[in-house]
Amino acid sequence: MAKRKNRKVTARKNYNTGNHPAPNFLVFYNGTERKEDSWVSYLSESYENLTGEPNLELKVITLNINEGHNSQLLEQCQILREYAQYVAKVREYAGSTDLDTAVEQAVNDCIQNGILAEFLRKNKSEVIAMSIFEYDKEEEERKLRKAEYEAGLKEGELQKAKETAMALNKMKFPLEKIAEALQTDEAVIQEWISSKS
Repeated sequence: MAKRKNRKVTARKNYNTGNHPAPNFLVFYNGTERKEDSWVSYLSESYENLTGEPNLELKVITLNINEGHNSQLLEQCQILREYAQYVAKVREYAGSTDLDTAVEQAVNDCIQNGILAEFLRKNKSEVIAMSIFEYDKEEEERKLRKAEYEAGLKEGELQKAKETAMALNKMKFPLEKIAEALQTDEAVIQEWISSKS
């Protein structure tokens, strides 16, 4: 029993010494929207309703690993460099053919040119399937963000139209003139005015 207790104390001592390496949190980015070589983000930027200093913070350093960025890093890490070359090939071929063909063509081209060749030979079907999934996911997320932005614009336009209808109504403009000015059905204008009363 004494031995067991002693082990727990030893473990606790090691934990409390403070002799731990300083952690770093890095993210490799290979998207198409950001053009910088690197940037810093904070976990707290994603918190909702943050007031004051957060009780938990994480500094994230993001490194762009697309071709043409962070060349020193890519020179030092062959696998990362070759991965960036593979991604660039997929994008290049996707610009002129369907995604399935582009990914397969990029994989075959990379194998032929010694880019991630051993890995791609061993895992060809998995890489093709995952690349198609990830590329589709990225494209779908881009479409979703665009749709959300457009919906936000429409919502803003609708809100502005409602406010204009209310202001014109207060100025005693006839309902039909308000509808004509806003190019909206009179019944809709009447509904907006009634709902604000």
